[in-house]
Amino acid sequence: MMVRQMGLPWARLDERGGVTVFVAVCVLALLGIIGVAVDGGSKMRATERADYLAGEAARAGGQAIDPAEAISGNAIVVDPQDAQAAGQAYLKSVGATGTISVSGDGKTLTVTITGSYDTKFLSVVGIGSLSVTGHGTATLLHGVTAPGGN
Repeated sequence: MMVRQMGLPWARLDERGGVTVFVAVCVLALLGIIGVAVDGGSKMRATERADYLAGEAARAGGQAIDPAEAISGNAIVVDPQDAQAAGQAYLKSVGATGTISVSGDGKTLTVTITGSYDTKFLSVVGIGSLSVTGHGTATLLHGVTAPGGN
């Protein structure tokens, strides 16, 4: 079918295949959105798990109190080497890696877990993994009483 456009007899409006290109572009965009949603949500879950494991490792390290200080009644503090060893043992048991630090006063342990999440959809566009970091802290408390002296 010939259509005259601006008086040119050879001008032709042929749109065959135009819908195919449009659908292909829309499908690619939709897959990209699904990929970001799935991999983004999975990265958030991996970060939440890393935070949980870091908190548990900090609690495990907090159990390693220094017996000499506790028995003498001077203070309730952790033995830094034992606390780090206990925290690392917990991390190893759950298959995680991280660092454990003890504050100068021996009352606070901080754990940082690092890892990665292997993407499912974003690997198609060259993003094979996303970094994941979790943080946890445990603080030793001693002599906490309920209000009213109970």
